[in-house]
Amino acid sequence: MTNAGTTVATADPPAPAVRLPRRRGIELALIVLAVLLSVYGYCDVGLAKNGTVPPGAAGYGAGLGVLALLAHIAVRLRAPYADPLLLPIGVLLNGLGLVLIYRLDLETPGDRAAPTQLVWSTLGVTLFIVVVLVLRDHRVLQRYSYVCVVAALVLLLLPILFPAVNGARIWIRIAGFSIQPGEFAKVLLAVFFAAYLADNRNALAYAGRRVWFMQLPTGRVLGPIVAIWLLSVGVLVLERDLGTSLLFFGLFVVLLYVATGRTGWIAVGLLLASLGAVAVGWLEPHVHSRVEDWLHPFASIDAGQGPNQLAQSLFAFAAGGVLGTGLGLGHSILIGFAAKSDFILATAGEELGLAGLSAIFLLYGLLVERGYRAGLSLREPFGRLLAVGLASIVALQVFVIAGGVCGLIPLTGMAMPFLAQGGSSVVTNWAMVALLIRVSDSARSQYDGEVAP
Repeated sequence: MTNAGTTVATADPPAPAVRLPRRRGIELALIVLAVLLSVYGYCDVGLAKNGTVPPGAAGYGAGLGVLALLAHIAVRLRAPYADPLLLPIGVLLNGLGLVLIYRLDLETPGDRAAPTQLVWSTLGVTLFIVVVLVLRDHRVLQRYSYVCVVAALVLLLLPILFPAVNGARIWIRIAGFSIQPGEFAKVLLAVFFAAYLADNRNALAYAGRRVWFMQLPTGRVLGPIVAIWLLSVGVLVLERDLGTSLLFFGLFVVLLYVATGRTGWIAVGLLLASLGAVAVGWLEPHVHSRVEDWLHPFASIDAGQGPNQLAQSLFAFAAGGVLGTGLGLGHSILIGFAAKSDFILATAGEELGLAGLSAIFLLYGLLVERGYRAGLSLREPFGRLLAVGLASIVALQVFVIAGGVCGLIPLTGMAMPFLAQGGSSVVTNWAMVALLIRVSDSARSQYDGEVAP
């Protein structure tokens, strides 16, 4: 405005603060869809096998729905800004796993695994709720990094005291109750690796000696974490749990790359993994036999001994075609004792076809991508490394298991996340989803209320 030839400028109003949408309604809608799809699959199995809807369909749907609803309420109360896709993906994968195990139970009336898996799933969702409600800030875990690594090493050592199962010492069996401690150890080691690398990220930036084409950090900084990694992998090799040892190695290399930003670690990791795989494949008889099965999957048929597990798995995938035979109409149970665990993906491939298998892989891909997105959105390093580490665990497991079952790489005994029979696995998977929920909530809430540009 002007007054007697003088111009007075008015200040611009302050930019409004941005209020991020919480998107809990989207999460609830997706959870309802996930439960309905799981119940539909359960009913479809009963109709295909017996011509009627299974009598427990209503109870199964109600149980899964109540668990999912309670988990949603916990997220709504304590993590309102969390990614809305993480929980529905976990519910759908867990529900589909229960459907596939129930379908295989119909072929083995004397060995029903679905009721036990439902109990473990309940424990897993309960742990998810506890983590979301109690852990208000994921950075608290950074204070207990050394407690986590000691607990992880103890868990890895315990199975040595128990008899081997199928050639590997990875189980603790007491009075009919069994757990796989390595499943819990992988989360604890992810916390330790993330905390240690976050604390020493500045020291890792200073180069030590130059080896071949890359600069290594100083031994004082890199030595402790390498020692922990070597100890954990060494224990797993003694236990013949080579799948988990490969998982730990991949987790270590990925987090080291994320912490340092040096692509050379990827090349070194691939080289060391290849050398280690060749050495163990030749020197360890149990692993050597799996390599031979991978190289010659139909050798047992040519020898007149019938198809082995890998051959039956390949037959199942081939029989499924593009659209599958339909739930309940396949013959993947011919794989044998591991049909509900290591080879459950073969059932999905046969009865859901390439289309259904692609949808399952897409769900895993979304779960990993949302984990990476949450981690990379954070401003603080520990949460970034933790989220990337947890998402990488899922990615590596899916790659190792799917590659082995499909004949792309030698088979290693691991559980497909959420799908396969295994209580320790499903509980651990729900714990990882809870931690990703917590990290994603922190990632989005840090921007809430900021001034718009």
